Amino acid sequence: MSETPLIQIENLYKSYANKGESEQVLNDINFDIKKGETVAVLGQSGCGKSTLLNLIGGFETVDHGHIMLDGQEVTRPSRKSVMLFQDYGLLPWRSVIKNVELGLENINLSSNQRKERALKYLNLVGLDGKTDHFPRQLSGGMQQRVAIARALAIEPGLLLMDEPFGALDTFTRYYLQDELLKIQEKAQTTIVLVTHDIDEAIYLADRVMIMGADQGQIQREIIIDTYKPRDRSGDDFQYYRKLILNEFQLSGSTPQPEFTI
Repeated sequence: MSETPLIQIENLYKSYANKGESEQVLNDINFDIKKGETVAVLGQSGCGKSTLLNLIGGFETVDHGHIMLDGQEVTRPSRKSVMLFQDYGLLPWRSVIKNVELGLENINLSSNQRKERALKYLNLVGLDGKTDHFPRQLSGGMQQRVAIARALAIEPGLLLMDEPFGALDTFTRYYLQDELLKIQEKAQTTIVLVTHDIDEAIYLADRVMIMGADQGQIQREIIIDTYKPRDRSGDDFQYYRKLILNEFQLSGSTPQPEFTI
């Protein structure tokens, strides 16, 4: 992992108008993310974590402060980063391989080059045998893997993930978390993951940024420096679960049922 920050966030503020008044959503956010690192932004619904992800991706503009991606200020979306949502966003009338090729159609590649790259990333996510299938013929987990392949095929430096596995059953979610670790190791993609699942944050991230419930700030940064893949039943894992849960209790915000604890 390179020590050079891929992302630099400095003095970031963001507010929205609400009934004629300004409502502060993010308040003086500051942190860096190294190349090849996975950072989880953890917090309850409404704490501003998705807004932070949208700002990093250039889908919204900051009120004050700066977000630098690979040395350039983020002012709009670019191919340097790709967002992955719960909703896979696959086109039902296109085959698996044509869905993956979708993001490559505005790049200066021949049809053979697009196909070759799409196949490369479908192979990476273990779906090279499903190229001619349509989304309706795939399970939810497979559809999410197609979406991941499509995102990676653009070869972005940064993958932004907003609750990507939240709609899946537990076992499929665990499987895809393992697959994401393997993919990240091979592709060396930097990942920023927004989640309200404590276990998911611990399992996937090198660092966890805990956001407070209502102040729009990074409450605490926790470095997870144990090996990957991590043992969900191990003492280290339980230590971090307790540490994070205690952080929410100390702040006076009790985790809602949507939290995995």
